[in-house]
Amino acid sequence: MSDRLAPTRTAEFEARLKKRYAAERRFKMAGLGAILFSVGVLAFLLVTMGFNGIGGFQRAEMNVPIDFTQAGLSGDPAVLAQPDAVQTLEAQGLPSIVDFYAEQKLGAEGAAHISASAWRLVADRIIDDPAILRGTATFSLPASAKLAAGLNGEGSPEMRALATSLAQQGKLETKLDLGFLERADATDPQQVGIWGALKGSMLTMIVTLLMAFPIGVMAALYLEEYAAKNRWTDLIEVSINNLAAVPSIIFGLLGLAVFLWIFPNMRSAPLIGGMTLALMTMPVIVISGRNAIKAVPPSIRDGALAVGASPVQVVFHHVLPLALPGILTGTIIGMARALGETAPLLMIGMRAFVATPPQDFTSPATVLPVQIFLWSDEIDRGFVERTSAAIIVLLVFLLLMNGLAIYLRNRFEKKW
Repeated sequence: MSDRLAPTRTAEFEARLKKRYAAERRFKMAGLGAILFSVGVLAFLLVTMGFNGIGGFQRAEMNVPIDFTQAGLSGDPAVLAQPDAVQTLEAQGLPSIVDFYAEQKLGAEGAAHISASAWRLVADRIIDDPAILRGTATFSLPASAKLAAGLNGEGSPEMRALATSLAQQGKLETKLDLGFLERADATDPQQVGIWGALKGSMLTMIVTLLMAFPIGVMAALYLEEYAAKNRWTDLIEVSINNLAAVPSIIFGLLGLAVFLWIFPNMRSAPLIGGMTLALMTMPVIVISGRNAIKAVPPSIRDGALAVGASPVQVVFHHVLPLALPGILTGTIIGMARALGETAPLLMIGMRAFVATPPQDFTSPATVLPVQIFLWSDEIDRGFVERTSAAIIVLLVFLLLMNGLAIYLRNRFEKKW
């Protein structure tokens, strides 16, 4: 009896077993290879952006000392506190004063390659601290884009020679430019900044979240908890699923045709951009919200009803808090997609040159992806490094936004 039950391992069985083990090893190696390839591509992207972006956070500057006791500028604090203080200093001859001392320090050839708007940096510092008018102060003034290119070994031989000579004399050097995070767009790569686009992205994302999140969650609750199951709800579900896959430029056309028709004077405003992106984000939130609500065990609903809770209390006191982590996950995905969108915002005019950061939700603005797109199309080599630096800022902003959402998701997560 025991002989009949004893397993037999024939040659054919051993061959099939060996083949199966070999297939499993190949599958494991393929999966490991896919992971290593993905990590390698990500590492290559981050390293490339990092090396290029380091130059974007630097700029070529020249130190110029100015003796304000001989400049003859008015240091009246009341005048410098006025909104037109910069224009007042310009009328008193501040640009000529800066040019004079720059020529004394750098020579005529070097002074000719200081940025044309460098005197505004001096004006801003005077306005912030009028006391410097009673003595001598040294300013790090940005060089022109051509001289900065020469310092990097680019441009004409004459410009490279001039940059090398000034650098050897200690008059020209590359310094960390934290002002890149504080300025707005400009035509000179030495003067551009990312704050205008970053603030525009923040305002746009606030509008998107305030519109898409509550409407999407309420729609998911209604469809999952209250709506009758019939052909109309089936049609709505199919429509929502299709909307989640619609190309983003279609939403841009919708924003152009509807929102700008209703608000014709708010072209390129964060309010219009946020409403357009909210239309694109809402289907993702509805779908993820329905799945999260559906994942709540029916016993939670039955238990709440058994102790006397009303249907509304069951939904808002029990089902929604338990589904909130899953809803926030879908919101993270939707907002991350909205943050990186360019096409719909180009359609509503958010590609305009905006030299000042937006003041509110109705001010003209641009966003980080559009700013990166515009800089990447510039001919000037100096914008290449600025583009990489802007990409780094966008990635950091995305990580911070996702980190906050993940914290909130874990904060509200409940286990049963």
